[in-house]
Amino acid sequence: MKFMKLGSRPDTFYNSESVRSVSSEVSSDLVVQVNGTRYLLHKFPLLSKCLRLQKLCSESIESTQHQIIQLPDFPGGTESFELCAKFCYGITITLSAYNIVSARCAAEYLQMTEEVEKGNLVYKLDVFLNSCILNGWKDSIITLQTTKSFQLWSEDLGITSRCIEAIAAKVLSNPLKVSLSHSYSRRGRDRDDISVNGSKTTSKGWWAEDLSELGIDLYWRTMIALKSGGKVPSNLIGDALRIYASKWLPNISRNPENGETITNSNSKSRLLLESIISLLPTERASVSCSFLLKLLKAANILRASSSSKSELARRIGIQLDEATVSDLLIPNSSNDMTYDVEVVFTILEQFMLQSQSPPTSPVHIKGRFERHRRSRSANNGDFELQESRRSSSASHSSKIKVAKLIDGYLKEIGKDVNLPLSKFTALAEAIPDFARLDHDDLYKAIDIYLKSHPNLNKTERKRLCRTLDCKKLSMEVCMHAAQNELLPLRVVVQVLFFEQARAAMAGGQLTDLPSNIKALLAAQDDASRAPGSLSTSRSMVQPEDQWSVSGLKSPSSNISTLRMKLAENDDLDENFHDGISKAHSSKVKQLCSLPTRPKRMFSKLWLTNRSASEKS
Repeated sequence: MKFMKLGSRPDTFYNSESVRSVSSEVSSDLVVQVNGTRYLLHKFPLLSKCLRLQKLCSESIESTQHQIIQLPDFPGGTESFELCAKFCYGITITLSAYNIVSARCAAEYLQMTEEVEKGNLVYKLDVFLNSCILNGWKDSIITLQTTKSFQLWSEDLGITSRCIEAIAAKVLSNPLKVSLSHSYSRRGRDRDDISVNGSKTTSKGWWAEDLSELGIDLYWRTMIALKSGGKVPSNLIGDALRIYASKWLPNISRNPENGETITNSNSKSRLLLESIISLLPTERASVSCSFLLKLLKAANILRASSSSKSELARRIGIQLDEATVSDLLIPNSSNDMTYDVEVVFTILEQFMLQSQSPPTSPVHIKGRFERHRRSRSANNGDFELQESRRSSSASHSSKIKVAKLIDGYLKEIGKDVNLPLSKFTALAEAIPDFARLDHDDLYKAIDIYLKSHPNLNKTERKRLCRTLDCKKLSMEVCMHAAQNELLPLRVVVQVLFFEQARAAMAGGQLTDLPSNIKALLAAQDDASRAPGSLSTSRSMVQPEDQWSVSGLKSPSSNISTLRMKLAENDDLDENFHDGISKAHSSKVKQLCSLPTRPKRMFSKLWLTNRSASEKS
């Protein structure tokens, strides 16, 4: 902190309740009243330096002993006036970053300029501000903060803009330098939460913590100056915004109650939130998807503008593959649903729009180009093709990640009894088929929804399950689905058929299936054995998942249920899935409807499945 002392005489002001005077052998002839406090002073020292007091004295009526001057709305109040009066008397005054703004505004109010006297207070304060205060990092921030109390004066005198320019210049000179931060050691314990591109750092955002002390209006102007400089990496800008948001945005853990009015505090928080959104860098890696989703949660609760929500949804959609299920659980404030499913659907649409198709093989060009050495332009073309393939491959991988993410999200929102079937199915069907390597999580989500919505009719249950592909279910999930009384009959029979066909093909015992079905099942088995396939780890089930046959009803009781459902349904004469003929559906129907051997037949089927899985 830099200080300046002006004057040579000690402080000789004497206070007596609301009257203050200067110790002097000459009697006072001027009374100045500031905010209820009267000052008994002398005209000569004050009028020689204050042009405003000269004008006021010439306009006022002089009394027999004292001439009275009123100074209403004096900037800085009595403290600033005393500082100016002491300077006029030659009394020592102390200046620092904390009082330089108030002193400068007071000196301007009294018109203590060079026109009145050389080396007057305005000149000396400007020299101290420019040469000392604005050269220091912390002093510049403190001075900028104090301008808030003198907003109009500071703007007119250019103090605010000069402070912002000085701060921006220091950051732009070296955004990664830490030696200027006076608050580094004090806040060092809080730096573990700061991350840049997912990695923790203890130095790169040093200036962000100091700037987080500013109010949103000054902070916004400072960040605009930093961004316009073009030298601060976008990830540091994003990190600074995250630090500021974590400091000033309230920790919102619940939705506003119905009918609850937006308080003044919420209104300020909404303005702060929308300002932060407007400052977000455009680069993808500048902020994490988790931070963007936290902003979206706050935007929902604070009822931010639709444009702010749309911008967040667009930004989140670009990097949705980085999100987690808990990130997507955005509280809903518009209806009875627990979570805002519509905004997640919008985010998913944005992701699908900006992502590309799965990678394709390059076209091999033959002919005379193979007989000659390729030119530089040809090499550049191949490089661009490789980059395109790499980008497309990354997009394909990200879609697989998002598919897994959405299926996990469906398991969470499926518990909501107020979630309409249309919203659940729309979200499930928005995922392309190639992105779901298996349908285990989708089945679990459907099962959760069925348990939470027991009143669904037959048509609604069919609609719920139409996205489910039984060929992509693991053995364990198939065993659970075969005994799930909540599923439509068609799904149960499909599960039994495909599981029997897969087990028989694995054992080499299946001879009567059509060639297209054999090829389909063989391709599915090859995909499940591919390195990196999700199905290779299907046997590694967490204990808490409870996706085992234990605890379910015995197969014999479910066979009775299956036989009863078969008698009630007429739609088993239709094709089951992907070209399965009516003949095969009738075979399964006959198999399930045998009166004397159902339990033995299904026990044999379970035994076949287990032995096939052990062999594989």
